[in-house]
Amino acid sequence: MSTRVLFSLSRWWSIVLKEFLQLKRDRITFAMIVGLPVIQLTLFGFAINTDPKHLPTAVIIGDDSTFSRSFIAAMKNSAYFDIVESLPNEEAGRRALAQGRVQFVLSVPVDFSKRLLRGERPSLLVEADATDPTATNTALAALPGLVQPVADKDITGVLAHLNGTPAAFDVQVHRLYNPEGITQYNVVPGLMGVILTMTMVMMTGLAITRERERGTMENLLATPVLPIEVMTGKIVPYVMIGLVQASIILTAARFVFGVPFAGSLLAIYLAALLFIAANLTVGITLSSIAQNQLQAMQLTVFYFLPSLLLSGFMFPFAGMPRWAQFIGNLLPLTYFNRLVRGILLKGNDWADLWPSVWPVALFMVVVMGVALRFYRRTLD
Repeated sequence: MSTRVLFSLSRWWSIVLKEFLQLKRDRITFAMIVGLPVIQLTLFGFAINTDPKHLPTAVIIGDDSTFSRSFIAAMKNSAYFDIVESLPNEEAGRRALAQGRVQFVLSVPVDFSKRLLRGERPSLLVEADATDPTATNTALAALPGLVQPVADKDITGVLAHLNGTPAAFDVQVHRLYNPEGITQYNVVPGLMGVILTMTMVMMTGLAITRERERGTMENLLATPVLPIEVMTGKIVPYVMIGLVQASIILTAARFVFGVPFAGSLLAIYLAALLFIAANLTVGITLSSIAQNQLQAMQLTVFYFLPSLLLSGFMFPFAGMPRWAQFIGNLLPLTYFNRLVRGILLKGNDWADLWPSVWPVALFMVVVMGVALRFYRRTLD
């Protein structure tokens, strides 16, 4: 009996080998061991940028003169502004800002050069989508510094008397949708998407694996139900939970943080309903792929991390590199952030919301198809 209580190196090594073999068979856990550090290093090292540059900018050129062209060139050279389109009028500019196609709109008045030559100090107008102050503040702060170099370049010779102090022209900035730059107006609506993503995916991610581990999966398979019936039946109760969560967040946003409600409350709930359904299909899909609840939790983290970092919730979306924006555009949280901020802060109508609605609906359909495929494979 005394020899049994002594530490045995051979027995200990057998346990170690068993654990290594177990890890080798668990491919999802092994992928997480390697994948999470790689993803975090890639995202934080390359994709995250707190000083966003090359922000999409539109121009409304009422006066195509040497002075306006020089100022536009100066904006490009500053690296903060990328001129992506030319718009015909102010209405088109406001629509581009409302839909999130551009971050800034530069308007050049039709009489800009005439007033400049008369020494009247005309103004250029830059309108900014200020729903995310982090994405606009640095770029807007750089604008006044562009005026004097342009004046020194173009207002010379017989026009030199126009170039002095104050400068021959100036730039007026209008911060739209969040003129005070209040961070809560941007963060609190985005929190709705983050919380719904985390809870919906996690809860449904355990749905099928829980049945399997409890031994009730055989009873479920013995019933005459189709895979689509099982999955949609499991989703419906969580839809109600998601709507309750959305209501709590909206109430706090309005009465605790003072977030303005410029749009339709019905539009917010319809957008939330679509987003909840999309996240529930993700959870069901992960639950179908995973063999146990631990794997389901690991896959949930694997999905949640890029959603949190690449959706524009924590860091400006327009300031990310192209490859990070491509990944972000595959995630429903990116579009929901645009939807909820657009409805609450901009008062967007359905025409403005549609570009962010159909990608979420398409995502939901595709992911549900993947879930059905893996569910059938599990039944064989």
